Amino acid sequence: MGKRIVVRPYVAPCGELLLGSYGDDMCLCDWRASSRHVRNLEKLRSALGGDIEEGDSEVLRLAAGQLDEYFAGRRRSFNLPYIVVGTRFQAMVWAELDTIAYGQTRSYAGVALALGSPGGARAVAQAVGANRLSIIVPCHRVVGKDQALTGYAGGIAAKKTLLLLEESSAFVAKMA
Repeated sequence: MGKRIVVRPYVAPCGELLLGSYGDDMCLCDWRASSRHVRNLEKLRSALGGDIEEGDSEVLRLAAGQLDEYFAGRRRSFNLPYIVVGTRFQAMVWAELDTIAYGQTRSYAGVALALGSPGGARAVAQAVGANRLSIIVPCHRVVGKDQALTGYAGGIAAKKTLLLLEESSAFVAKMA
């Protein structure tokens, strides 16, 4: 019997997420309201070869606790083992997202430039949109070149909420 993809819901202040683990690793933190949600689950199931079942695991409990801390303004980064399912380019983009500091943003063009692909903003946008570890791999920190809040799987309101949370938490920390 192979590994299973274990999933459980997590209700965030700005929407419901579905957390998923594969063995001891996170593989999913996805917005349930997203139009890509069902497709994301199927891609994970296909790529990892595991059946999807509701349940709980140690890493899912750890992720829920860290998300609670994040939404309370007490956590700036996540310390979770995770695996990504995607192309080599997507994995490079997702790794670059991890370098965007809490409370900061970067444009799609800026991410492309950091990857040595100055004309690759559209390819970066597609890779950002394929991120299945929302918040944990901070795709919400990527904005349009004019700082516009562009597409986000959780919706623009959720993206705005996350950025405002980080901005206000960063400000409070500076004042302490």
